[in-house]
Amino acid sequence: MSENNEQYYFNFSFFKVDPKWRWMADLAKEESAKEVENILKNSGIRYRAYSNLGLRDDADFLLWFVGNSLEEIQKAIEKLYKTVFGKYIIPSRTYLSCSRPSIYVKGQGKEHGFVTGMEPKKHVIVYPFTKTREWYLLPQEKRQEIMDEHIEVSKKYPQVILNTTYSFGIHDEDFMLAFEVDNVRDFQDLIMDLRETQVSSYVKNDIPMIVCIKKDIVPLISSLG
Repeated sequence: MSENNEQYYFNFSFFKVDPKWRWMADLAKEESAKEVENILKNSGIRYRAYSNLGLRDDADFLLWFVGNSLEEIQKAIEKLYKTVFGKYIIPSRTYLSCSRPSIYVKGQGKEHGFVTGMEPKKHVIVYPFTKTREWYLLPQEKRQEIMDEHIEVSKKYPQVILNTTYSFGIHDEDFMLAFEVDNVRDFQDLIMDLRETQVSSYVKNDIPMIVCIKKDIVPLISSLG
């Protein structure tokens, strides 16, 4: 499934869990986890669930949604909040973006691992990304030259799958990046190499970088205490 044929909205919703959740009876928590799983599976929206437990102090888990409309995403989150578990979660970070064909990758649209049906890797590293205004004032030819170097470095890491989506005008950053990888050290190596490219000097913001571990809904909720 190519983004040239369909356009998608991406939503990265991070949540914290109310400590009161941990005091519920284990059986009640198990039934609540199954309720969330059923609600999301039957919502018709594509989603992936990830754990941030112990990796950050501002998020316990991520739900990554891909929808054809904003209303579709809103409806899924509305249903989540109406579950028992939904009464014990608090949104901590939310990012919104949409897919668009890349202007720097010639001859093809940059496909995203998620929307192509590719199996998720063990980790995803999610972060907002904004370039300086000076970048956009460069001639297109110069930007292409700088991006060609960036792209060549990225090709050294085929095991790292990049999902690039665009937030211009619909959220606070320029892009939302989601890198899927089995070994987080491969991602670290990639970022260290990219720091030495020309485009790095035009980065205004690329934090927070949020490491997430793939988990299915029931074991994810069970891990929260």
